[in-house]
Amino acid sequence: MKKILVSIFTVMLMIHAYGQEIKLTPCGPVPTENQLRWQDMEMYAFIHYSMNTYTDQEWGFGNEALELFNPSDLDCRQWARVCKLAGMKGIIFTAKHHCGFCMWPSKYTEYSVKNVPWKQGRGDVVRELADACREEGMKFAVYLSPWDRNHKDYGKPEYVTYFRNQLRELLTQYGDIFEVWFDGANGGDGWYGGANETRRIDGKTYYGWAETFKMIRELQPNAVIWNDGGDRGDLRWVGTEAGNVGETNWSLMPSKGDTPYHMLHFGVENGDVWCPGETNTSIRPGWFYHEAENEHVKSLSKLMDTYYKSVGRNSTLLLNFPIAPNGRIHPNDSLRGIAFKKMIDEVFKTDLAQKAEIQTQANVTTIRFKQPIAFNRFVVEEDIRYGQRVNKFALEAEVDGKWVALKDELVEKGDGLTTIGHRRIICFPTVKATSLRFTILDAKCKPIIKRTSVYLAPKLTADIPDSGEKRSSNLHYFFSSSKQMLIDWDTEQTISSFRYLPPQNTKEGMITHYTLWVSTDWTNWTKLATGEFSNIVNNPIWQTINFTPTKAKMLRLDADRLADGDRMAFGDFEVVTK
Repeated sequence: MKKILVSIFTVMLMIHAYGQEIKLTPCGPVPTENQLRWQDMEMYAFIHYSMNTYTDQEWGFGNEALELFNPSDLDCRQWARVCKLAGMKGIIFTAKHHCGFCMWPSKYTEYSVKNVPWKQGRGDVVRELADACREEGMKFAVYLSPWDRNHKDYGKPEYVTYFRNQLRELLTQYGDIFEVWFDGANGGDGWYGGANETRRIDGKTYYGWAETFKMIRELQPNAVIWNDGGDRGDLRWVGTEAGNVGETNWSLMPSKGDTPYHMLHFGVENGDVWCPGETNTSIRPGWFYHEAENEHVKSLSKLMDTYYKSVGRNSTLLLNFPIAPNGRIHPNDSLRGIAFKKMIDEVFKTDLAQKAEIQTQANVTTIRFKQPIAFNRFVVEEDIRYGQRVNKFALEAEVDGKWVALKDELVEKGDGLTTIGHRRIICFPTVKATSLRFTILDAKCKPIIKRTSVYLAPKLTADIPDSGEKRSSNLHYFFSSSKQMLIDWDTEQTISSFRYLPPQNTKEGMITHYTLWVSTDWTNWTKLATGEFSNIVNNPIWQTINFTPTKAKMLRLDADRLADGDRMAFGDFEVVTK
């Protein structure tokens, strides 16, 4: 579609000519009413809680003992209150993660809360949370993992029936659902009813997504569907769990075909369906609770950076709060989340443009202040009911009689001031200026701008810096092959865990599956542990392998499988001695 320079003076949704209303026409794909309601939520919470909470894992294998689930103080109302105070408008709950354990008493499996010590098997976490959300005036949604490492029929047609039966339970027993969330992790090794094998499926065809989506739309007509594979859902993943979407972010996607990273992260300018991005990340490094991460809750400055790079880039923010083994959100997480909401309120408390003189001429809008004033944030919104239109714009401040270009300091690369959509927040160093000029440089069709605001964000004086990770001690190590690393000490040590930090910003050499061995004489080796670093590609954080304290003088790490490449690599590693 040919791009044109256009006037910004189109804030009215109707124009009048000779006494008749002339309706504005859409420009390309437009959102549904469900998508509009979802986008207006802006921030909502993920809650990760399952067997992994009690095994210190990110992905369970499917054979975890039911006796493990026995929280001492499970309180879904505490979850809802904390999330509400943190600014979340709703909660998406992991009703079933990859291990297959169901957080509700599903009649289709014995691997659920109906057979655990907690409440003598009469509890229902999904019910308690759904009720708590409604008591707090929040919306409720569910995550149901398509992959099930427990079920004996996974990979067979029978499992798809089981999966849909469970989905039907969730969609008919717990009231209105605002979103249905399906993880993109599908197939791999698992317990599978005792088979202990690897099963591969085609995520695009196996689940029959078209039929599943049809059922969702019939049972929950107001819900949006998030899906990371198969048929296109209402929402898309943004290609990373780091908490940011592209500085250029179109809410459009192609209706068919594969979706490589650049499409997920930046959208597609000429896509033929409306499929906006949802930015998901956790308030901690991992998705599930790990005691070792209690001091690694994200700082206030990191959370604000995430807000600007998600909500401030035409996305929503899905922020995860993991549940601790006692059944509550940890105080470190709740206090940081509440401080996050207070800082957002403080930043956007006073719109300086409200008392300024605003003039529009052709494609330029100028905001003139009564006197020089300090500011460092600019907010602009399109009325996306008529499509996403603006391709590129510029910001300038008049300082001492000269116009100075303002750049978004949070943009690491790319074109900078591109796309607006539901909301765009531009952050720049504080300037003291008499005027601010906003110019649309390029658009697909006549823009409909419904908000231009100016703010002065305070400094984060009470911020707590991000916790630094421990660096490896002065260990002697060498690679005996491209997929094997040896570590030795001068004297015998008692070791209790090994920590691996994968290479950052690349999958090259990243270890996904490992075997760990120890020796005291270089000849006789004892296997300490074998397994996988779950979700390491999408969330490349420190990985910890815990084991019974063992005497060793040498340790060997075998890279059984790499995410990419043929030579193992690391960002850092650490051996913990007892």
